[in-house]
Amino acid sequence: MAKWCRFNLDGQASFGLIEEKRVIAVHGSPFGPYVQTNQSFEIADIQFLPPVIPPTFYCVGINYKDHIIQMAALRGKEPVFPPKADIGYRANSALCAHGDPILKPANSTNAFQYEGELVVVFGKQAKHLTYDNALDCVFGYTIGNDVSERTWQAEDRTLWRAKNSDSFKPMGPWIETDVNLDKMMTTVAVNGTVHTKFATNNMIFGIRDYIVEITKYMTIQPGDVMWMGTDGVPSNIKHGDQVDITISGIGTLSNTVIQLSA
Repeated sequence: MAKWCRFNLDGQASFGLIEEKRVIAVHGSPFGPYVQTNQSFEIADIQFLPPVIPPTFYCVGINYKDHIIQMAALRGKEPVFPPKADIGYRANSALCAHGDPILKPANSTNAFQYEGELVVVFGKQAKHLTYDNALDCVFGYTIGNDVSERTWQAEDRTLWRAKNSDSFKPMGPWIETDVNLDKMMTTVAVNGTVHTKFATNNMIFGIRDYIVEITKYMTIQPGDVMWMGTDGVPSNIKHGDQVDITISGIGTLSNTVIQLSA
């Protein structure tokens, strides 16, 4: 088992293997042949990149019961639970890395929020999987922050800018290949204060359910990712706020909000 990252090496993207507090650069990728090089770096000295640029960026919505109940209460409506494992998509252009700024557009409103999510990273081509073998195509897991502009989300016909503006999808810092899903906890802190904490695997539909449904119709490719949704009620974030999303067994994804000027 291994822990993989992707980082800036002399102006080029390189995959790396993390061993203790060092990163060993590799030729190749975790999804194909690779060779370790003799170049290694302290983790503190590298510039992280998103751990993978996915061929397809799958994204699960409304997948935690408490999140649905609490968000419905805020709107004064009855909660509506998903009847099946439907999937959506996000834009690769929205991805940014651990340590990168979250860019809050000049015309965005105060309803600007984080969503801490588990990210599944696929390592094999797969089609027509069953519940029993669904996890065979999973390479590992990382962390995502599904940044959302709620006013745009309510006003627009699609999520094109509310969820997909530049930098709205921090992901990282690395891919962990050895986890225990049932023991994971997701914690979101803003400026060091915990705002949300929940059992990561306490989903309405689990990872297996979504993989089975996707592979009925589409072929999963190595490097594809699937974000699994969030729980609780996110808080608004503003210029200067640092958002830390920690998932036990993986690590912490940290990013700071920067307000753009007109």
